[in-house]
Amino acid sequence: MVSVAKEVIDVGVGASADDARSRTAEVMAERRNLLNLGYRMLGSLVEAEDVVQEAYARWYALSTRERAQIERPGAWLTTVTSRLCLNQLRSARVRREVYVGEWLPEPIPTPSARRPPDDDASDPAERITLDESVSMALMVVMESMTPAERVAFILHDVFGYAFAEIGEIVGRSPGACRQLASSARSRVRRARSGRQATAANGDVVRDFERAWRTKDIDSLVELLDPSVVATADSGGQAIAFLEPLMGRDEVIAVWLQLAERIGEITLHEQPVNGQPGLIARGPDGTTVSVYAFDIVGGRIRHIWVTRNPDKLGAWVR
Repeated sequence: MVSVAKEVIDVGVGASADDARSRTAEVMAERRNLLNLGYRMLGSLVEAEDVVQEAYARWYALSTRERAQIERPGAWLTTVTSRLCLNQLRSARVRREVYVGEWLPEPIPTPSARRPPDDDASDPAERITLDESVSMALMVVMESMTPAERVAFILHDVFGYAFAEIGEIVGRSPGACRQLASSARSRVRRARSGRQATAANGDVVRDFERAWRTKDIDSLVELLDPSVVATADSGGQAIAFLEPLMGRDEVIAVWLQLAERIGEITLHEQPVNGQPGLIARGPDGTTVSVYAFDIVGGRIRHIWVTRNPDKLGAWVR
């Protein structure tokens, strides 16, 4: 675990060209970690890329001597990125008040759905490490946290930072940061109640796709939890229901209507944020929708539908 304290050493101004190249490589190697941090904090690849770019801009805005005095560039960049994310989260709440319809975290494809991760990949999605901390269910729960709770939870529970280090970033005492992370953890624990990722979840999604395509109402009834909720994010740029659908009957009614368009699109099983999911492609092969699922006890409890084309850039074939 690196310290985020700004420890300094006197490296002098006579550092060799090899030292400079080595330091530059060390700084650029942090990009993957910073993007992973930014995506988890912001729920958006675009915004994560922006804050990481800004962090690097601030690094290179320092003088050569100032950069040389920073012993741990990765710790410095992490601190700056985290503070930028905190500011972004605070302003995002205001922006989302005028967002058309519901706002969902940006879904990302898994390594099995794209080429192996590459540190030199131009697409930031290629650098996101997928684990339980980026499941759509957890990303949605984190949207309900306050900005400070989210930062404290992600830095401590996901990235293993000490509360003293987090306090330097959020401007609070270690004890206050501990309370923030505890509150966030309670939200996550409640959301996880009864949920267990199993290999059978893929079968549930597969059966749901088949029942949807064939308009098999009896199977849909069996596959959907009575209190299932479906949420769509179109950003006003695609046709979608603007309010969440509540309950099995309402979800089935809308999905039967959507089944009428199956001939216009093709459905494909594909992991979404590391969990079983579906994508819909139009006649030209363009991804038009991404479906993520929350499955509890063999039944679908929540369906998240991303239709906003601005959030589907990572799903280009």
